[in-house]
Amino acid sequence: MNQTITPPRKRGRPAKEAGDFRGTREALLDAGVAALTEKGFSGTGIDEILKSIGVPKGSFYNFFGSKEVFGAELIARYDAYFVKKLDRFFLDESRPALARIEAFFVDAERGMKRFAFRRGCLIGNLGQEMGALPESFRSQLTDVLLGWQRRTAKVLEQAKAAGEIDASIDCAEWAAYLWTGWEGAVLRAKLERSATPLRLFAKIFLASIQR
Repeated sequence: MNQTITPPRKRGRPAKEAGDFRGTREALLDAGVAALTEKGFSGTGIDEILKSIGVPKGSFYNFFGSKEVFGAELIARYDAYFVKKLDRFFLDESRPALARIEAFFVDAERGMKRFAFRRGCLIGNLGQEMGALPESFRSQLTDVLLGWQRRTAKVLEQAKAAGEIDASIDCAEWAAYLWTGWEGAVLRAKLERSATPLRLFAKIFLASIQR
């Protein structure tokens, strides 16, 4: 007669469920993004993030090999979130092309206002402190901004095709100008705790590019 043999139970604490591991990792990434949009990389301590979500200090390196690895994942996570937001506006063909960009500006202002202008753009924040960051972040941050520019250039090309902007406009250059100026406006809005810099940039950009 066959018998089922139950293996002896190993001593020690039971292994965490895979779902618990993923959930804790996601919570760390969410808390990290929130901290970096407000304080930047250098001003954010790992202990502070762990404490905010109740994770033991020794657990961090179970999820990330170093603060640099953690930072790289935060950049990628923020980019994925932001690209989804850009696509929600820029791919909305129910609106004229320039109106999509204007809608993005309005939504971004609303988002900063929701957090009393304490939080800015994670990419812009890290770009400002690049001199004190791991060099590996430089190309990653640049690639993120170039990706946003390419999406913006496509919208501007659609605006050109629709006659909203002049046919001589270099859409790639104007897309680069938008993100250079917008990141500066976000920084100023965070500094002044005011929407005025955002509105000023949006107003001048749209007025300058319209036909």
